[in-house]
Amino acid sequence: MNSTKIIVLNFSEIRRRSIKLWKSIPKEHYQWRPDKNAMSIIEMIRHVLETEHLYHVIIQRRGNLGAYQSPWEDLEYKDLQHELEFSETYRTSFIDMILSFTEENIENIVINRTEVNQKKQLGDYLMRTAYHESVHTGQLLDYLRSANIDRPIIWD
Repeated sequence: MNSTKIIVLNFSEIRRRSIKLWKSIPKEHYQWRPDKNAMSIIEMIRHVLETEHLYHVIIQRRGNLGAYQSPWEDLEYKDLQHELEFSETYRTSFIDMILSFTEENIENIVINRTEVNQKKQLGDYLMRTAYHESVHTGQLLDYLRSANIDRPIIWD
């Protein structure tokens, strides 16, 4: 298995576990948040999906976003199914992009985000992108614990 396939496997496993968690959350709890300054559950789910697209654009542009406008900008929050369906084509495009990279690309393409003073090798940047979703999965598990909502076992 080459590095792009391993990276895609990692993204797939993270998303599978996220979806398992997300689907366990009763719709009546979508607006729950631990405090007034925190994202609600549904906002965090969207944040994960939207940010993956943001990372995709950053990688395509090799760093700076320029005049990026999010496709989610004016999208109304409805439910999990709507969020997943809306993001599906963006997810497919992102995974296809990763699979198009060669081993040489993974090593030699540099993502230079001058606006945040960050310069990373593509492989490193992709792994950090996956980590972002993992962190929010952990956050949501904590949300559910705090709200006394049953948590699924995602560590299968």
